[in-house]
Amino acid sequence: DIVLSCAINSSINIIKKHYSHLNLNIKVKMMDKDISVKGDYESISQVLVNLLENAVKYSPEGEEIVIEVVENDDEVKVMVTDNGTGIPNNELPRIFERFYRIDMARSRKTGGTGLGLSIVKHLVENHGGKVGVTSQIGKGSAFFFTLPKIK
Repeated sequence: DIVLSCAINSSINIIKKHYSHLNLNIKVKMMDKDISVKGDYESISQVLVNLLENAVKYSPEGEEIVIEVVENDDEVKVMVTDNGTGIPNNELPRIFERFYRIDMARSRKTGGTGLGLSIVKHLVENHGGKVGVTSQIGKGSAFFFTLPKIK
């Protein structure tokens, strides 16, 4: 079982250390109480690191990145929202596929293998959750995942 706030704080620290040369502006919105979910701490931390890393790569430096946690009856939804470049609607259905990259020029600039989001999907689904994304070109993206809540 995982205390979600611990995994979030750990992931933010990893990203801040890795991107210490950038002016990062990461905010967390969650309830005051600790929320526990079923799962493996390392795996969920990896999911958060991957989503945060994408938000950093595709957002202008200093733009706000928000991690929001919403608790429902049976699950917890975690959303990572950026104000970056956004993703074209026609690309969204394939975004979680292995090795899928939106455009090669963008890939060369930001690096990466196209595996990050497929790893996110695999880890979340192995925990009984779901992944998704909404996006608007020029306004940013919101990647989210759900995990079963411990009752």
